[in-house]
Amino acid sequence: MRWTAQRRPARRGPPPIEKGEDHVDTDPQAPAAGRPLPVPRLDAGLRLYGEYQGGGFTEPRYLARRGDGQVVQLSRLLHLVASSMDGVRDTAAIARRVSARFGREVSADNIRHLVEHKLRPMGLTAAEDGDDRIREAPRLDPLLALAARRTLLTEPRVARIARALAWLHRPPVVAAVLLAALALDVWLFGSYGAMGPVLRVLDRPLLLLAVLGLTLGSLLFHEFGHASACVYGGAEPGRIGFGLYLLWPSLYTDVTDVYRIGRVGRLRTDLGGVYFNVVFMLGLGGAYALTGRQVFLAAILVAHLEILEQLMPAVRLDGYYILGDLAGVPDLFGKIKPILLGMLPGRPVGPEVADLKRSARIVVTGWVLTMVPLLLGELGYVLWNLPRILHTALRSLAEQVAGTGAAFAAARIPDGVVGVVGILMLLCPLAGGAYLAARIGRLLIASAVRAMRGTGRRRAPRAAVRPKTASAAPPVPSIPSDLADPSGAGGTAHPWRPL
Repeated sequence: MRWTAQRRPARRGPPPIEKGEDHVDTDPQAPAAGRPLPVPRLDAGLRLYGEYQGGGFTEPRYLARRGDGQVVQLSRLLHLVASSMDGVRDTAAIARRVSARFGREVSADNIRHLVEHKLRPMGLTAAEDGDDRIREAPRLDPLLALAARRTLLTEPRVARIARALAWLHRPPVVAAVLLAALALDVWLFGSYGAMGPVLRVLDRPLLLLAVLGLTLGSLLFHEFGHASACVYGGAEPGRIGFGLYLLWPSLYTDVTDVYRIGRVGRLRTDLGGVYFNVVFMLGLGGAYALTGRQVFLAAILVAHLEILEQLMPAVRLDGYYILGDLAGVPDLFGKIKPILLGMLPGRPVGPEVADLKRSARIVVTGWVLTMVPLLLGELGYVLWNLPRILHTALRSLAEQVAGTGAAFAAARIPDGVVGVVGILMLLCPLAGGAYLAARIGRLLIASAVRAMRGTGRRRAPRAAVRPKTASAAPPVPSIPSDLADPSGAGGTAHPWRPL
């Protein structure tokens, strides 16, 4: 998927604990004599990214990436504890190191509680039995996320190609490319209009296949724009693959490592794909200058539509990540529910919104008030017209299959290939819609089950509640509970960052 801490005036002695800060017990209990203290270890593959830079939060946040690619937000205290765990220090040594860096007394019991009840449930520390596998670690599986992912290019191969293309992100080169693209657009739209070359290839199957092939090449080159920008900013790109996003197959690049660099580097990575689309268009313009084939002009116009689509911030395309990095909020969709609930009369603003800076809150609230009605409107339109859409799609599919078969029977191979492409374009939204409906149904059933369980717990008799008396068990060490995760897990999990 770096925040700057607020400066406070110097005080004598330990600073007071304010609302929203970490709190630890200042009366540590010594361990029993002769009993060895535990030596906690970080989970295999865990990477601590450090402070999230350029964030839109009032308090600093720290990021860690698990071995499975999940990114987790941590408070400063949890980050200090995790960064002090080297597999050699016991809880007492970690407590002394954390106390010196945190500015408050932290006991060995505090460390043990943080490890067992905060870090381990998030999959950040290894189990006590030495098993390094992540056990029941929370994962974020958002509805509007890429599904059925498959690898197209492995991480080493992507890194080699990205390093070779990183020079394209140097400022003089970027300026020259943008000026050349502006001149190309002025000439193209002034000479041919918006759709002239495209209309000339629609009734010619071979040219249509050529435009399709060039568009697929532009899509792949787009992904190398993200990867090369990631390398230029000092981060490491992951694999390039493909998966199912909503109703259509899509390419993606794993650039989760950019969470550890600054905001400028993240924005450069977000814009790198669109920038490489522009570079690709210049190449198409050069091909037209050499050959005079208008198929290259048609591909340029299609690339413009691709850029406009990528810049839309409604779903997790490039525009979504651009807006998130401008606001300093890694997961905009995670703020929809708390912002809408905070707008209800009589409802207090939740901590997920209250810890945002004013500028970030304005940006995120504006996005929510714009995108939520748009997405709900589109979903309502589809559901309202679903029977007609299915009937039309199935009828078109039958006609396309018949026409494709006739084309191959008559030895019209280009027409047959175009027909196969049309069949695939009809099958993809049907299959994607069925998959999306299944996921929505599963989420609704899971929500209903959780609601029923919660209702059962709320209806528990009062006699079953243990009263608070002097003979009650001693409390656990006072540990910070105001971390980034509203569910109390001790951090906020983010999906790996595909662009």
